[in-house]
Amino acid sequence: MSPVVEICCGSYYDAKQAALGGAGRVELNGALMLGGLTPTAATVAMVKENLELEVVAMARPRGAGFCYLEEEFAVMKRECVEVLEAGADGIAFGCLLEDGSVDQEKTKGLLDIVKGMGRQAVFHRAFDCVEDPFHTMEQLIGLGVDRVLTSGLKPTAMEGRYMIRQLQMMFGDRIQILAGSGVNGGNVRELVEYTGVSQVHSSCKAWRKDPTTARNGVSYSMAGGDKAMCYDVVSRELVAELIKRGKEL
Repeated sequence: MSPVVEICCGSYYDAKQAALGGAGRVELNGALMLGGLTPTAATVAMVKENLELEVVAMARPRGAGFCYLEEEFAVMKRECVEVLEAGADGIAFGCLLEDGSVDQEKTKGLLDIVKGMGRQAVFHRAFDCVEDPFHTMEQLIGLGVDRVLTSGLKPTAMEGRYMIRQLQMMFGDRIQILAGSGVNGGNVRELVEYTGVSQVHSSCKAWRKDPTTARNGVSYSMAGGDKAMCYDVVSRELVAELIKRGKEL
């Protein structure tokens, strides 16, 4: 059975490319170069109004880690309500304490909002920063999280495939395991066959040039080298290739 393919998107344009490539679900973000922040409610609304996509919206107020100040968490809660009211089908979030354990109080606070509005709760790759993945998974199941996005505590899912396999075998009947980071058409078959997961997450990233990125000695570059005048976008061709390879399973 072919896996569910979720595409990581940073804009309405990205979501449209994901849909044109054949995806049925997206994780919608802002500021992907910071690892993904909360998208605007307008972006969520436009995706839901114009595209046949399931939308999981990121809830993240800043870059860096996942240990949030009370002021930041207050913003997260309000943004969750806004994007859910705009039509998001779920929220991806992750709240940790300084020691790398789950911040159960903040996690429950967001779960109360998400579940109270009848939507999905996804614990994102903050999971890959925890000390004990097995205890953490038990905690998240107990709290009522629906799905966990993970690369198996490694930089890429292929590198962490042994851990992903363990998590799937131990917890896959109680919580959804979504494998992500570095997943593409060239490795999706091997990853799914080895780990047993039924869902994968991919950026399917390409680059688009904006000639106004650097002019007159002023630069707003997000990348270096030959990508210095570019920003990252979703490639519908890469999405289609990933889905095609997944269907070969």
